[in-house]
Amino acid sequence: MTLRLYDTATRSVRDFVPRESGKVGVYLCGLTVQAPPHIGHLRSGVNYDVLRRWFVHNGYDVTFVRNITDIDDKILDKACEQDRPFWSISYANELILSAAYRSLNVLPPTYEPRATGHVPEMHELITRLIAQGHAYPALDGSGDVYFDVSSYPAYGELSGQQPDAMRAAEDAPAFAKRDPRDFALWKGHKASEPADASWPSPWGRGRPGWHIECSAMCWRYLGTEFDIHGGGLDLTFPHHENEVAQSKAAGFGFARFWVHHGLLNLGTAKMSKSLGNVIDLAHVTAIGVRPVELRYYLVSPHYRSRIDYSDEALRDVAVAYRRIEGFVQRAVERVGRIGAGAPPAAFAAAMDDDLNTSAATAVLQDVLRDGNTALADGDDDATRVALASARAMLDILGVDPLDPGYTGGERGGDLRAVVDALVALALEQRAQARQRKDWASADAVRDQLKHAGVVVEDTSHGPRWTIGEQD
Repeated sequence: MTLRLYDTATRSVRDFVPRESGKVGVYLCGLTVQAPPHIGHLRSGVNYDVLRRWFVHNGYDVTFVRNITDIDDKILDKACEQDRPFWSISYANELILSAAYRSLNVLPPTYEPRATGHVPEMHELITRLIAQGHAYPALDGSGDVYFDVSSYPAYGELSGQQPDAMRAAEDAPAFAKRDPRDFALWKGHKASEPADASWPSPWGRGRPGWHIECSAMCWRYLGTEFDIHGGGLDLTFPHHENEVAQSKAAGFGFARFWVHHGLLNLGTAKMSKSLGNVIDLAHVTAIGVRPVELRYYLVSPHYRSRIDYSDEALRDVAVAYRRIEGFVQRAVERVGRIGAGAPPAAFAAAMDDDLNTSAATAVLQDVLRDGNTALADGDDDATRVALASARAMLDILGVDPLDPGYTGGERGGDLRAVVDALVALALEQRAQARQRKDWASADAVRDQLKHAGVVVEDTSHGPRWTIGEQD
């Protein structure tokens, strides 16, 4: 079955045909790093990581670009408020973001360009747009340069908005524009802004507008036309609409597919730093949920569906994941560490159907049910088949408990190897106490581990421990 993806531009699910056979170029709009990420941001990284893994599983050579917007109005406002260089704020938050992605086993992108590192490409693109009559420098001496929306008749087609009904672009004073809908490509430096937040340009010192950054970086790393442009549904207008306009006006084919993921809400509102209603990774771990369990929570719904977050729903999914982890652990104890096999045909069909992870995880549960039955029956051959199949699906979803990203391997960031050693030491002390028939000491070790969130189960193969909830 051919992979089919929902394309926002055509409002339809279409067969994915790569621009170049065997290769896929993907650009994902990354974060503006004026603050640490919340789990709505992390959903974006996780969803497109699954898409990337599915392409790789199917033999594609994937170039995956995820940018960092490290300069914008909000970052500069914080720099002034905190009396800090803007770049120190951006970099501090970028480090937090990178650590969060690692803890969720999100593969590093092929390239992760920063906006401030691509000013020459932006200048080249703006100059091209001016020369072709699609952009103009402001006449008020500000140094601003604007895209002329009226020069691009297809404006609004991506988002489905009618140009006459659109609100004015709020990224620069309206009086300097030919049309209130025109948006800034280059922003002249203002006396109120940090002195180091500007670059020389043909139009005077200034900095890039938000939209031009992504068009320039797409061009730099993926060429004038590429396969997939991704991002949150909230970016469709104006950000992605403006990207389309300036890129196609410059003569680029640009993105062949527009793939947008749904939002993550807290209550009835979109999770947003500006609204202050955010849940971050620290909160998730504080309520006893591990990053791998958060990832399973984020991949279980269809990527285009809205997630209405609650602690209770997250804990329920964490419990479900621990059952998956328990099967893998018991199966490995029984038949050894079996590598990933081929995913079931039903799983592949679900993934090819617009990356339907909701249906795919249902297939996973069916295999786990068969695997648990095989374990109970002592059927080692069926256990091996179920373990290999489950690990294949878990790997594609990025939640395999045996993945080095979660067990302290080279991509690991959760100190699992250290925890393993410490728990093993405690269990050895418990075993020695039991040999002495010092049941009170043995129970005390078990209770202390349980208080720390480590649940010990005595089995015929010796004690087994799993992560549970802290007392």
